[in-house]
Amino acid sequence: MEKERTKIDFLAIGDIVIDAFIQLKDAHVHCNIDKIGCELCLRFGDKIPYEGVTIIPAGGNSGNAAVCASRLGLSTALMTNIGDDQNGNQCLETLKSENISTDFVKKNKDKFTNYNYVLWYDIDRTILVKHQNYERHWPEENGSKECNPLWIYFSSLGENSLPFHAEVVEYLNKHQEVKLAFQPGTYQIKFGKEKLKDIYARTEIFFSNVEEAERILGKERVGEDKNILELMKDIHALGPKMVALSDGASGAYLYFNDELWHHPVYPDATPPLEITGAGDAFSATFTVALALGKTPLEALSWSLINPMSVIQHIGTQAGLLTREKLEEYLKNAPADYKATKIN
Repeated sequence: MEKERTKIDFLAIGDIVIDAFIQLKDAHVHCNIDKIGCELCLRFGDKIPYEGVTIIPAGGNSGNAAVCASRLGLSTALMTNIGDDQNGNQCLETLKSENISTDFVKKNKDKFTNYNYVLWYDIDRTILVKHQNYERHWPEENGSKECNPLWIYFSSLGENSLPFHAEVVEYLNKHQEVKLAFQPGTYQIKFGKEKLKDIYARTEIFFSNVEEAERILGKERVGEDKNILELMKDIHALGPKMVALSDGASGAYLYFNDELWHHPVYPDATPPLEITGAGDAFSATFTVALALGKTPLEALSWSLINPMSVIQHIGTQAGLLTREKLEEYLKNAPADYKATKIN
């Protein structure tokens, strides 16, 4: 049988989930004086009313990124694992409806599909996360299907996934033409930079928020001093050619060619509804723009439009834009919506 070669612009790799958004109304938040380490508080041992529940299939960092890339017009595939259950089938249906190739989605017998509970309070959320212990392997290149991506977008995987990272590195070393975007998830941050040094060394562009970058580097912030330039340089020293950090309402930062740039957020059409998925939208849109041949600074301007739209909706995907709509927002952006060099 002749090998089938599939053209893929954007291959997202990472665990996907069913996200159940539970909107709370009877809760409160406790923070320390520096507004760091805030805690969501509910009455213990009581019955807590909630507003409603919204179910989002095929979520998670990589699922969200795949939907983003497909809506922006790239040929997109997802490499992930699901359970052999109703939730897994719902994820498959969602991916297919978004025109995302499922050739590299592995259905695991006697396993459940990942399921997260998103505790949504005010505009923020706390996510209860559980990754199933799937057996993960890179698909054989001599099989009936072979992926030939222009970009790999690599993100959140479970705590048993460290050996799979070595398989990803092996593939990348054999295919130097493939570019890697890395947005580390919870366990990839916990693994530490030393265990993932080969991933960092092969990364074209690294994404995280400011707080995640601090955790990766083991830096303890003093008060409100974020020291963005130092953070960017230290992440860059791990290997990534470009470093992009999101910083909530303060916008985003980009470090490349020894230059630090800042870009403001796109002005909200209405106040945010809830902010889940904004970081995924930022990272994936930036990667898509690079894949489409945009410069890093053009990609930075693209990358802050999708988050603005996402936070106007419940969930991580409803607000993701088509390329036509994104370019319309870009065309109508205010004059000060642009990157500024700050060093």
